[in-house]
Amino acid sequence: MEEGFRIEYHSFGKVEERSFKDTLFGEWLEAPVVYGAFQDGELLGIAEGSPESWNHRWRISNLCIFQEKHRRCGVATALMEKMLEEAAPMRMAVLETQTCNERAIAFYRKCGFQVIGFDLYAYSNHDPEAHEVRLEMGKKLT
Repeated sequence: MEEGFRIEYHSFGKVEERSFKDTLFGEWLEAPVVYGAFQDGELLGIAEGSPESWNHRWRISNLCIFQEKHRRCGVATALMEKMLEEAAPMRMAVLETQTCNERAIAFYRKCGFQVIGFDLYAYSNHDPEAHEVRLEMGKKLT
């Protein structure tokens, strides 16, 4: 556009489930913290975050509810609230998701996050065709 660019959100129409291997306490995280949600001794999900002191932001690096039956019943919301409590001294909370993860995008938007950036080729040279463009989402805290 003449004034810059505009981001419009359009559903792909078909929900796709994808998974990937990840590591907790990755070496790129400055001082990671992980919380778990438990019910009757069963771990339902986790949230991991870490400060980014260089820019005074809090990076939520993982938020995962392991089984479908525990989704949409407040577990992710409770974990997000805990992450945002940890993030409170920082100026903003940020996280990464992918354009193909429509449920996560909807959840993060419900939590007050907005799209703050994207990377067309973060994972491969075929990300746009795979509908897997990296989205950065953020929420101002102060």
